[in-house]
Amino acid sequence: MSLFKARDWWSTVLGEKEEFDQGCLCVADVDNSGQDKIIVGSYMGYLRIFNPHPVKPGDEVQAEDLLLEVQLREPILQVEVGKFVSGTEGLHLAVLHCRRLCVYAVSETLGNVEHGNQYQIKLMYEHQLQRTACNMTYGPFGGVKGRDLICIQSMDGMLMLFEQESYAFGRFLPGFLLPGPLTYSSRTDSFITVSSSRQVESYKYQVLAFATDADGRQETVQQKLSSGKKLVVDWILNIGEQALDICIVSFNQAVSSVFVLGERSLFCLKDNGQIRFMKKLDYSPSCFIPYCSVKEGTINTLVGNHSKMLYVYQDITLKWATQLPHVPVSVKVANLQGLKGVIVTLSDSGHLQCSYLGTDPSLFQAPRVDSKEINYEEFNAEMKELQKIIKEATKTQDILPQSEKHRDLIVTAEVSPDLDVESQMFRDNFLMLWSSVKFSSIFNKSEHWQAIDSEIKAEVVPSVTVKVTMQSKVTAQKPYLAVCVQAPLAVTCDQFTFNDLDPGSSETVVLSVFLKGNFPPSELEGNCVFSCNTPTELNPEGIPKFAQCKFKLPLRLVCFPAQPSKSANHKLTIDTNKPPISFLTIFPDFADPSEDDQANALGFQFLSGSKITLLASKTSQRYRIQSDQLEDLWLITKELTLRLEEHFKKQNCKDFACTFSGSVPLQEYFELIDRHFELRLNAEKFQELLSERAIQFRAIERRLLTRFKDKTPAPLQHLDTLLEGTFREVIALADAAEENQANMFQAFTKLKSATHLVIMLIGLWQKLNADQVAIMEAAFLPLAEDTQELGWEETVDSAISFLLRTCLSKSSKEQALSLSSQLSMPKDTSRLKKNISLFCDRLAKGGRLSLSTETATQQATGVPGGCATIPESDLEERAVVPGSTAVFSHHKHTAKQKSNPAIYRNRHGNYLQEVHVMEVAVCERFV
Repeated sequence: MSLFKARDWWSTVLGEKEEFDQGCLCVADVDNSGQDKIIVGSYMGYLRIFNPHPVKPGDEVQAEDLLLEVQLREPILQVEVGKFVSGTEGLHLAVLHCRRLCVYAVSETLGNVEHGNQYQIKLMYEHQLQRTACNMTYGPFGGVKGRDLICIQSMDGMLMLFEQESYAFGRFLPGFLLPGPLTYSSRTDSFITVSSSRQVESYKYQVLAFATDADGRQETVQQKLSSGKKLVVDWILNIGEQALDICIVSFNQAVSSVFVLGERSLFCLKDNGQIRFMKKLDYSPSCFIPYCSVKEGTINTLVGNHSKMLYVYQDITLKWATQLPHVPVSVKVANLQGLKGVIVTLSDSGHLQCSYLGTDPSLFQAPRVDSKEINYEEFNAEMKELQKIIKEATKTQDILPQSEKHRDLIVTAEVSPDLDVESQMFRDNFLMLWSSVKFSSIFNKSEHWQAIDSEIKAEVVPSVTVKVTMQSKVTAQKPYLAVCVQAPLAVTCDQFTFNDLDPGSSETVVLSVFLKGNFPPSELEGNCVFSCNTPTELNPEGIPKFAQCKFKLPLRLVCFPAQPSKSANHKLTIDTNKPPISFLTIFPDFADPSEDDQANALGFQFLSGSKITLLASKTSQRYRIQSDQLEDLWLITKELTLRLEEHFKKQNCKDFACTFSGSVPLQEYFELIDRHFELRLNAEKFQELLSERAIQFRAIERRLLTRFKDKTPAPLQHLDTLLEGTFREVIALADAAEENQANMFQAFTKLKSATHLVIMLIGLWQKLNADQVAIMEAAFLPLAEDTQELGWEETVDSAISFLLRTCLSKSSKEQALSLSSQLSMPKDTSRLKKNISLFCDRLAKGGRLSLSTETATQQATGVPGGCATIPESDLEERAVVPGSTAVFSHHKHTAKQKSNPAIYRNRHGNYLQEVHVMEVAVCERFV
């Protein structure tokens, strides 16, 4: 907030409930009397002309300051003053309405009584517009002398030029979407605007003039769509943001410049579109006006913002800041009553003010303070106490203290210990779908919703009931609950809305969670987010608040007991420091007490069909998990470690720990990475093929339409056959791309499961704490969803490269290397796999994960049995002992060959061969 407020010289409020905008204010000598007047038009159709006189503080505005007030019955979009009437060089007033342009003459009549002179307006001419107008500009188009021409921009992108009383021509802006600000530069004789593509564009008037229609059609006919021709742009500058206003500055001592006010920046351009300078604004501007500076070679600019502030810049240097009583939508600089440099501002509600910068002498004098001795010891004690409070307050990074966050709103989720007794997968589908769309809180208090649209090929898909309770200690407006689970898990209803909650009230909803996809999820967790608005005295509409909670889903939701398997492709061994526990104790929901062999061996089978076996050693403190798929080991391994920790925690055993000393399965992990990346490449190629076939389809359509419109019948030359074949090929490509998308989502879920498993094994191997494991999860699992624009491979590669150059760096040279600021899809996965291998090698050598940028000291520690370090150079590679076992696969291992994404050829076989022949025919015919 500025220390200085704008000094009020004269102000008034216009009308009641009227609206104003940028073009509604104009300052000019409209009556040709030699003094500036203030012209204001409103969207209610009122036109007012003021001649302000200074008033004393507290006095009301004199009635004679309002020279003219007239209602034109149509909204006034913009007012301008110029030489708009032929045969005279006097100034006239141009008023732009939605469908009409009117030019008036403002004249003064001497009064015979004490009430003073009278002002009146006379309509000189008007133009009826065939298009809805947006804004206008004027100037000596084409270098004419002694008169101004008018250019109006319509809402559909047509520039309509008027040579005073007659309509000249109209041209359409190329690539038009929405109208932007428009101005005219007399120095270059060009129109400058900002298009909806956020580009400053300049169009020469001569280009428009040479393309003018030469026939003598009537004005209304020339304004129709058929008479417009597109323009050719002179120069383009991309500013990257939408513009609010444009001004042309051409003072004697300053270089001719084009000023553009953007949403977050102020640009100054040369006549040819080059940037002279720009100023990045840290606020949201509302209007601006450049004016002459006393310093040669510089330009002053007034910029108003939505915080009721007015800033004065000299080029890019801030010279002054002052506060206004309103948010300005238009600002002008005027000379009123001999006072130069009066700032005229107008708000959207009609607050018109004339002000000046500076300060008034303060008449207030502070009372004399009784002098007394200063107690320095007391001040020091108070200072220490304040510093202690500040230090405690700055420890947390949260916006609100933890005690304030969850005090007003509480949300809890209770998962049923048993699965739902009845599954309604093949029954009541219509009722469930209808109730999920039209939800009423009455249904949620007693109904148990089960799986209704699962994709699993099973007779019964298990579901579990989750009961969510929301409590509010304050008034909650627009309460909203969202329930989210990891795909392919799904819920019967994931969004709930309620009526406003009173203080102390609560709401309860009941929903069911089930497995929808034919593959296991990567996490058995869910999240509930409850949001609402709580009204306050200052904000009756309410401030947003939210509360959230997480809930854990049972393992029985995705798998069921099965017979243990003796053989498997992937095996993991988890070591503990306690004797093995019987599976009958830690897995009572899967083990059968009547079978003694399940105490040390237990089998699991996912609903998708894959099996996992869990074994406990009878002689050592080890557990083995084995399966044919690497990603299937994750959920069982996690469940095993969690249940072991809970078991020993109940027995008050605090020194229980799990470790891992085997080989981290990086080679199998890399195969999953290659599979996911291969599907991403296929998706990219499918997109290219679809684009090519779509272009071909549209080309054939144009040829067919040309043949059909031709008055002389001609043979189609098999164009209809080509069109049908191309259409079928587009459909086949779309089906294949959709199938590839589903496979990519499934591959990404498997990759996340394997990534969770690798992170756990590395954490158990290196005995990492919770903070270090969190850093690994942030680096390896940065994305909740995988897209073509931002994929898993490039994101993880960038994160791991950052860790290798910071906390895991070996020297200061690695820290000096700069990382790329742009993420793009890599050509292959060799660099990613190399960085992952190097990451594990640095951890094996003693590196520790930390968010600090200091170089971590690499200590030579013993590598676990069966492990060998990765050579980081050719010399080191030659020094590797032959026959040694490498736990982490070398980055030069061969990746899978990328397959051509012509999967759909297998499904559509001979048909696509015919389409290929038709493609060749199309190319030959079009050439």
